[in-house]
This record gives sequence, structure tokens and C-alpha cells, in this order.
Amino acid sequence: MTDPDTREFVQSFARGLAVIRVFDAAHPELTLSEVAARAGMTRAAARRFLHTLEALGYVRQIGRGFSLTPRVLELGFSYLSALSLPEIAQPHLEHLSRRVDESVSAAVLDGSDIVYIARVPTRRIMSVGITIGTRFPAHATSMGRVLLAALPAEERDAALAAPLTSPATGAPVDAGSLAAALDRAAADGYAVVDGELEAGVRSVAAPIRGRGGRVIAAMNVSTSTTRVTLERLRGGIVPALLETAAAIEGELRHL
Repeated sequence: MTDPDTREFVQSFARGLAVIRVFDAAHPELTLSEVAARAGMTRAAARRFLHTLEALGYVRQIGRGFSLTPRVLELGFSYLSALSLPEIAQPHLEHLSRRVDESVSAAVLDGSDIVYIARVPTRRIMSVGITIGTRFPAHATSMGRVLLAALPAEERDAALAAPLTSPATGAPVDAGSLAAALDRAAADGYAVVDGELEAGVRSVAAPIRGRGGRVIAAMNVSTSTTRVTLERLRGGIVPALLETAAAIEGELRHL
């Protein structure tokens, strides 16, 4: 390891990384004072680093609290390897995919987008390839809708503040219809999206809750509108999806 006393060592970069590292599973959200104390720096310095990270999209601020965003995935797969969720979820996703014979994925919310953190593909039903780190507009995806539905009103409004369009058609999204869809997802415990991300693609998603009951991710089953009817989706796939989400949550509670 490079000696911090050498001229090759960039102190400001190291301190910025120290700010990122103060957030962990036990401290997902911290105030400015808490960040400064845990990072061993002044409040003024912590404020500069936090606002720089926020401008770059790696940190979000809600009220007095700061937290990391999933954009830190872009720093490399080291972030993913440190997360317990993808490791825990992967075998459950694989089992569900075999059970329903469809593609299964998990994602987290980053602003107005979802970011894929785990996936088990089967048939290629989308023209756009999906890999870990792929981003889609949250409002047009089933996973995005259950994640948006779980947000406090202030955060939901911020995520949907910009004018929205349908990726499938390019048409503007009606805000009232979207709000109703989010309310329905919150009430039902799952969300169905039918051809709104891409024509011919039908998907259903359920939330994944961590310790304390907070929604931390979502998982979905994606299929084709020509192969799976809405009746079969709700009658056969939804129960399996909810059962799998509950199994993942059961493991997360024991961490």
C-alpha cells in the first residue's frame, strides 16, 4: 500500500473516499455532524465532500440526512460484492425463474431510475440487453413503480418532478394515471406494467423489505404479452413472486 506521506498520495481523494465509507448497513443515513464525526474531519470539510458527491450523483440529501445512492455501482463491482442483498437474492431469483420459466431480476431505486443489481435471464424478450448496472426510467417499469410507491410523498414528488414520457411510444405520461398506478401498487403489494417500457413486454414486480420493514429493493418477473395473459400473470406468477420476496426478506431479517 502506498505510504500516505509520499507526494504520490492525494489526501483530498482519500478523504472523499472516507466520507463514502462512513455509510454502512448500520448507518445508511447520517447528518452532516455525524458524517464529520465518523470521518474524523470538520463539519466544513464534510459539507464540501458531501455536496461534491451529491453533485456527482453518489449521495442524496433528504432534509438533514445524507445517504449513498446506487450510482456508486459505477465505481465498480466492489460495491456490489459488499452488498448482502444480491448474494442473498440470487439463488431465490434462480429458483423462481425455473419455477415460472421466465426472466427474473432485482433492482434498486436511484433518483428517477432503477438500477439492476441481480438478474436471471431466460428468453430474450427485450431488444435492449439487460446486465448488472442497467438503468431504466422507474415510472415505466414494474420494479420502479413498487419502489416509487414505497417512498415518502416528498421523495416521490422529487423523483417524478421532471416531465415524463413513455419509452415505448415517446408519448407524455399522464401524471394522474401514474399517481393512481403507484397508489394501486402500494395497496396491492405488487405492480404490473404492460408494454410501457417496451412493446410486447409484460412484467410484474414486488417490493423487498429489509430489517425494520423499509423497502430496499424490488424484484420482477418479465414475460411476453403474447405468451402470458394478465389472468395467468396475476393468478400464477404473482403468488410465486410474493412468496419468493418473502423468502428473501426472511433471510435479510437474520443479518
